[in-house]
Amino acid sequence: MEKRILGIILSLLGVAGLIMAAVNFMNTSGGARSVKSIIIFGILGAVFFFAGIGLIRNTADKPS
Repeated sequence: MEKRILGIILSLLGVAGLIMAAVNFMNTSGGARSVKSIIIFGILGAVFFFAGIGLIRNTADKPS
């Protein structure tokens, strides 16, 4: 059960990172600094999201 909770937390952090990347993408007009932050937020968000989804899918429930 702990792995599933960690997976949910990672997934939520990933979604937050992807949302931050999208907000930065929509609110900037260009520049190296904004592109860097969009890439960093996007990559980290995707890594956290897919790691969390992988934990949720691969964790088997044990009967009590």
